[in-house]
Amino acid sequence: MNHRLPPSDDDIHAFRQAIKEAGVRRIKTNRADTGKPTRRDALGDESVAARRASAVSASESESTGRTSDGRVEPVLPSDYLDFALPDLPWRTRSQLKRGQMAWEAGLDLHGYRLEEARQQLESFLNDAQSSGQRCVLVVHGKAWGATADYPVIKSHVNAWLREWPNVLAFCSATDADGGTGAVYILLRKRGRL
Repeated sequence: MNHRLPPSDDDIHAFRQAIKEAGVRRIKTNRADTGKPTRRDALGDESVAARRASAVSASESESTGRTSDGRVEPVLPSDYLDFALPDLPWRTRSQLKRGQMAWEAGLDLHGYRLEEARQQLESFLNDAQSSGQRCVLVVHGKAWGATADYPVIKSHVNAWLREWPNVLAFCSATDADGGTGAVYILLRKRGRL
């Protein structure tokens, strides 16, 4: 059997000194940066203003957009979401599931009512697609609905993303990016059918 002795004070000091010299700093928060601006940042951010204007104009039009607002299949807070088009390469899907594809933008749907969440999601996906982004993160949360016995936003996001024509795949994020309270979304490359 191999028994390890605890490190000496000199070893601990040498380790801490090496870490300090390497420029390693303590993490201040363990939450993922979803890219959602704070209220203070949102006042001057043109992309947020454009997305908000797009959502408002979408709500004023008669069309309800690309995603349905009908009944959806409820999912549990701990349910792992997973969807991919049948012709998506296995390797690509596997990389998405393991969180090995860097996401380029994020949206946090916490605090939105259902219709607002749908509009924000549609606007966000349109912006990501037009910007040529391939992988994005959407935080839907896993909170139970006020009048429903299931996570309403999560359940609807699961249904909406399946309907979205430019979504190739999506799956629940790794724990580092929100776990079953968030999804990675792989978007179709611009100009491809």
